Amino acid sequence: MKDNRKTREGIVVSNKMNKTVVIVVERHARDTKFKKIVLQAKKIKAHDEKNECKIGDLVQIIETRPISKEKCWRVQKVISSAGALDVEKASV
Repeated sequence: MKDNRKTREGIVVSNKMNKTVVIVVERHARDTKFKKIVLQAKKIKAHDEKNECKIGDLVQIIETRPISKEKCWRVQKVISSAGALDVEKASV
């Protein structure tokens, strides 16, 4: 059976809530009037069952059933931690 759930990648900007993280997902879109490529960002609240995400982590989220009023995404996996991103930037 085919799985039609959406997945997105983004960076954790807040983990202050219990079992919830706020993730910024950025995408490139063409402006309708000026035809210029612009960066659009959206904040998404996602369910983090184990409270393992930290601010700055790159995570993959997947669409799920509504968990609360604003949460219909959950963290599938942590792609890279915040400390690893700092090391990569320093080496470049």
